Amino acid sequence: MKKIKFKRTLIMVNLKMFPLFLALTFVVTNKVFAQHIPTTLEGPFPPVTRRFDASLRRGSDDLPMDHPRLRKNVTSNFPDQIALALSTPSSLFVSWITGDAKIGVNVTPLDPTSVGSEVWYGKESGKYTSKKSGISLIYNQLYPFEGLLNYSSGIIHHVKIDGLEPRTKYYYKCGDSSIDAMSEEHVFETMPLPSSENYPCKIAVVGDLGLTSNSTTTIDHLISNNPCLVLMVGDLTYANQYLTTGGKGASCYSCAFPDSPTRETYQPRWDGWGRFMQPLTSRVPMMVIQGNHEIEPQANDMSFVSYTSRFSVPAEESGSNTKMYYSFDAGGVHFVMLGAYVDYNKTGDQYAWLERDLENVDRGTTPWLVAAWHSPWYNSYSSHYQEFECMRLQMEALLHKYGVDIVFSGHVHAYERMNRVYNYTLDPCGALYITVGDGGNIEKVDVDHADEEGKCPSPSDNVPEFGGVCHTNFSFGAGKGGFCWDRQPEWSAFRESSFGHGVLEVVNSTYALWTWHRNQDIYKENSRGDQIYVVRQPELCLAGSKKIGVSPALAPSSNAAAVVAAFTSPLLVTILYHLLAFSLQTCMI
Repeated sequence: MKKIKFKRTLIMVNLKMFPLFLALTFVVTNKVFAQHIPTTLEGPFPPVTRRFDASLRRGSDDLPMDHPRLRKNVTSNFPDQIALALSTPSSLFVSWITGDAKIGVNVTPLDPTSVGSEVWYGKESGKYTSKKSGISLIYNQLYPFEGLLNYSSGIIHHVKIDGLEPRTKYYYKCGDSSIDAMSEEHVFETMPLPSSENYPCKIAVVGDLGLTSNSTTTIDHLISNNPCLVLMVGDLTYANQYLTTGGKGASCYSCAFPDSPTRETYQPRWDGWGRFMQPLTSRVPMMVIQGNHEIEPQANDMSFVSYTSRFSVPAEESGSNTKMYYSFDAGGVHFVMLGAYVDYNKTGDQYAWLERDLENVDRGTTPWLVAAWHSPWYNSYSSHYQEFECMRLQMEALLHKYGVDIVFSGHVHAYERMNRVYNYTLDPCGALYITVGDGGNIEKVDVDHADEEGKCPSPSDNVPEFGGVCHTNFSFGAGKGGFCWDRQPEWSAFRESSFGHGVLEVVNSTYALWTWHRNQDIYKENSRGDQIYVVRQPELCLAGSKKIGVSPALAPSSNAAAVVAAFTSPLLVTILYHLLAFSLQTCMI
């Protein structure tokens, strides 16, 4: 009799808990079906503006050089500022710096041959079955002006490691074994092979990063999203917001230093930035392209020396003769990285290279075609409005001809996603242009829109630091006859003045999920600033191509994605865990 009574009591206890489970199920179901992720097929979308949150600051100061994330934590000959970059589907670059940079009126460069360049790597921790050697170099930043300090870098090492298997974890050390100066062990995972069935996990996209408190939030948030690849779309360190003597950086260089004889830089900021990024870049490949803050003019009319010396990119592998533009594959995505600060005219080398590169893309193997450069062509903010119209006029038709799917840019310190557009006209086969120049730099977030009263720049404003001026009035739409629209342009789908970064997740050969994460949402559960499925239509847009890459690909279920998100919510998991634990304890009574 006691045994029967115990069973009845147990059943009653569990029955009492059933309404709670039912309520939780109801909450989750509502959450799931309230979340609808739009697709580009539903566009074009009515323009939306989310105003700057006045409770936030527009910017923050740079981190000092003695900040724990910027200061050097290894002795002279040990590797510092370790970074990875993709080369080919079976190889990648490992780069690092040794020795101490020098700064002063007269600087004696280090001997780049004094420290070796080795990488040991293998598929098991502590067991390095392969070894590769590479090159070493130094660069100088020299000024022909009295009173300005010169800089000579540490020894920069670049090693290309090959024979890598796809989707495989590798462990590695870098340095010089002959002087017992090898790094600690690091780990990375390789990309999938180019194929319409293979895609990287998450591709983070960020621009105009800098080294402020906002930059730290951006990178911490980005790391928490666990990307396997990073696109850095220009304006990296903002070292040129300083005098050569260092001190405090300025949000407006010409305002703070009107008597400077040239655009000076404080090159140690580059070293601080490399250390700041190492926790990410030592395990996740980062692909960079130059911005205007990388120009850094110096003696003998030299420029971009820091950028071209410090980073490895697959220029030679992609048929380019310069690090200013190149391309690469990551699974079923072909990326084209273009230079906005080098000749982009139809008669130039970059245009000829781009045409060859696009012609050779096999959309059956790499269905997705993504382009990136620093300065946006489509931009409704006052800042940099129509600044690179000349580049657009030279290159846009070529990108449209070959069906570029997505374009990422920075430069404007805010977020903006366009409707699909070509030549300022809504076009279902136009590229989806996205501006992500909101990494957090010292120059602050942009808040003014060109279509607002009194905010339209004059045609003489926004002169680019390279190339010509091609500002024109609109001949159609709400902006007809004027330089600016009188409302948010129809090609601008969504814009917001906030710092953040984006993540691209390619689902299959026709669907990719784009998510923009605002910095202020880092502590909010499943909060996103903007989200949309980008949908390719190769049958419509690449009908004349022999390599359209058409394959059956089912649309992902946004409800299914919401189910996963809801049931993996830490709060819900915690509640269900405690309910389960309570049930088990009851059973054991």
